[in-house]
Amino acid sequence: QVQLQESGPGLGKPSQTPSLTCTVSGCSITTNYYYWSWVRQPPGQGLEWMGAITWRGSAYYSPSLKSRTSISKDTSKNHFTLQLTSVTPEDTAVDYCAGVRGEYNYWGQGTQVTVSS
Repeated sequence: QVQLQESGPGLGKPSQTPSLTCTVSGCSITTNYYYWSWVRQPPGQGLEWMGAITWRGSAYYSPSLKSRTSISKDTSKNHFTLQLTSVTPEDTAVDYCAGVRGEYNYWGQGTQVTVSS
């Protein structure tokens, strides 16, 4: 069974660049056709797709976040990482990582990221 677990600092200050890691078990992140994504949910709002990296290492980003987002992967550790630059309190959200392959999708439990001065 594929399982994902987010980790990283839960608290950041404006202008910092927090990094979140999603560790995958039960599946190699290089398995064909997987898209490994980051999705967030700000308080009181819906889900927002942030970006994804494919099994081959190609990265795609939400147009609204593209200038501040970087997603990479480490196949030796079987994890992928999100970096978001120049954060503001508006980036406060529960961040989820997910793995999608066709009709199948797997999600982490989510991690709270709070940006506050």
